[in-house]
Amino acid sequence: MQFCADPHPSAPSTTERVTGSGNQSDGRRSLDAATPSAHHRCLARPSTTVSMFDRVVVVVPAKNEAASLPSCLRALSAAAAEVVIPVSVIVVLDDCTDSSETVVREAAALPTIGVEMLTVQVSNVGAARKAGFDSALAKKNADGLWLATTDADSQVPSHWFAAQLRHAHLGAAIVMGTVTVADWSGRSPEVQNLAEKLYDRGPHRHIHGTNLSFTAVAYQQVGGFATLASSEDVALVTAFAAAGLPAAWATDMPVTTSARRISRAPRGFAAYLNNLQQQIPISAAPQRLPAHL
Repeated sequence: MQFCADPHPSAPSTTERVTGSGNQSDGRRSLDAATPSAHHRCLARPSTTVSMFDRVVVVVPAKNEAASLPSCLRALSAAAAEVVIPVSVIVVLDDCTDSSETVVREAAALPTIGVEMLTVQVSNVGAARKAGFDSALAKKNADGLWLATTDADSQVPSHWFAAQLRHAHLGAAIVMGTVTVADWSGRSPEVQNLAEKLYDRGPHRHIHGTNLSFTAVAYQQVGGFATLASSEDVALVTAFAAAGLPAAWATDMPVTTSARRISRAPRGFAAYLNNLQQQIPISAAPQRLPAHL
């Protein structure tokens, strides 16, 4: 996951040839280190490689996500209803000890999507995403296949697939979307304000595994996800950049994600918000009265 900023969330997205990924010594560029000049705008012409798709596969890694998986899968089903091509969802259960498996089995009744389950014991989000896509590509030809990934604690908008395919038809081989948070109740107002302020500054160059999609051909070209415990999404986009593939930095399809405190990935969104909490001066944080008052 990489955080930069987007000052115009409703502005139209651009398709650019990715030429760099900035300074990522810790696997994620800080908001203040955003350097849009590292990405040279180059409108891509549509090609048959990225403009003709007859199916979509989505990979959702999950580790003990029984509480959030139902809403995630319902949202994917609603989004699949907005496109005319078939959508399959592969939920990769990674070392789960809760009832996530039962939730996935019950999701077979959802309309518009086919839900498959893959079980791994790696406790590694990069390896889990990779396993899901490896499974999909072992069964399906890459030609005409559009791939996407989101997270189990997130809900995609109803136009998610439609927007991705529109960007692809305009020439994008990779589409990188933004995120939003609907429920900040587990965080202080100071964290919410700081997170929103930083996120809405500078052009959109965020990279989120929960809102990332690409052609199967491009994915195979760069070797797929690395088996990293964090920042596997940044590593993949870096590989796309090295290959000079056209990308859309999309602001028209935000995914709603969780502001929870416990992170499944060492440097995931929850860890990022926890770090912001530590940056807030004590004087700005809510003051607790002594117990006797």
